[in-house]
Amino acid sequence: MATAHTIQITPDNTGLWQISQDESAAKKATELLQEDLEKHHVYFNHDGFHNHISHHILSLYGTGASAEYLKRGYAENASYQRPALKTHQKVIDELKDWETAKKRVGKEQYYPDFLAFFQSEIDRLGWEKTLYEYMFKGDERSEDMLIRMLAGFLHPLIQLMYGVEWRQPAMVAMGLAQAAIHQDNLKGFLLAAEEASKSVSAPMPSIASLLDEVRANEKLATSAQTKDSNKIRDGVLARAWDETIAITSRVKVKPEELDEKTAEMYHTSIYEGSLAAFHPGKESKFDFFLMHHINVCPIFVAINSQDWIPMESKVRLLEWKIRLDLVQYAARACPPLLIDNIASYLPKDKKLGPANEQLPRLFVLEDDGHAIKLFRAVGLGRKVCEKYGDRDWLLIKGDMWTRLGHLVIDSVESGGARWVRGAGEPSAWKDVPDRPEADGDGVSDKLQQVHL
Repeated sequence: MATAHTIQITPDNTGLWQISQDESAAKKATELLQEDLEKHHVYFNHDGFHNHISHHILSLYGTGASAEYLKRGYAENASYQRPALKTHQKVIDELKDWETAKKRVGKEQYYPDFLAFFQSEIDRLGWEKTLYEYMFKGDERSEDMLIRMLAGFLHPLIQLMYGVEWRQPAMVAMGLAQAAIHQDNLKGFLLAAEEASKSVSAPMPSIASLLDEVRANEKLATSAQTKDSNKIRDGVLARAWDETIAITSRVKVKPEELDEKTAEMYHTSIYEGSLAAFHPGKESKFDFFLMHHINVCPIFVAINSQDWIPMESKVRLLEWKIRLDLVQYAARACPPLLIDNIASYLPKDKKLGPANEQLPRLFVLEDDGHAIKLFRAVGLGRKVCEKYGDRDWLLIKGDMWTRLGHLVIDSVESGGARWVRGAGEPSAWKDVPDRPEADGDGVSDKLQQVHL
């Protein structure tokens, strides 16, 4: 049985894709995840780069990878992980009091202590009540944790996603502990935009149209500069605060709109991230940061299905995500978004067969988990959006979803840098291979320079 200390994956527990798995794969996934939990630190280096092993294993498992592929994926990434740090019982005991715990948050060295603390809380309360207490209760402590959950390019929320989706209490504890050691740099923006939204009476525009507004606002669109160490903090929020608040405050989700707005957010994250992957004359490459905004989307589907989470908390978290999507677009220098780039994309395979048939190409890819997570998230997004086929906000339609699946795989196989960082900046593409004209991927340079 899965507990706060023990991972237990079964063949019928494959996440939101709900595919069939076999006992050998389930056993191997359980073994590898348990080893990662016990042996590895949350960061694999001293610069705050995240350990993605648990995401990688479950994304492989949840898309049908065999035990051998799981073992291979783990081996590729376990060798460079930092070992788990020792716990300090005195610190663990002190974390029970928020006034004392406040002195420990945001500090990496306390990760093992936060992990042990949240494991004990889950032992005491269960994972659902623990999440309620530390994310959705509405007191000072849960407000602080909720904000930190979106830090680090959404990594704590991504970690939590796999715990909630696979109902693994130990991974829920990992997500909470990871949030606890991240900074709260987004606090000022999130709360200011939220407060400003209270005075907005007009209906919320489509998210895609808000992206267009971000790009059309010259001050906002050019606020992030190459020299910025953190392009959201030092660029967008530092140089275009008023413009950012003016646009993001128009994000207002009504409770009765939750499911549809979740689907629209999911769709537009894919729309934004995939169209930013095209650049004139270059092989297609997803932006590293926009990619994370796609990869995290399944947690919103998982959260919406939890009836113990208050509706106002679900709405609030969704609004925060949409606002961050808009800010991240500005931070990546607003790459052009042209839907024809997807509609006319021809896969390297020269066929437009089901993208899922190409999954073995990702199973053997030397990857840290980002690529298979992206493919899985795009595939799930298609399912989430299916029932909203008649909506004006739905811009990805029909076989474009299949083309997108192929695009993900083609982009990570095309050589050179796997991702670009700052897709709207021409300099970000300098190390990306040129696209051979003979490939005939169906997208002309002239078309790619046009945007909505």
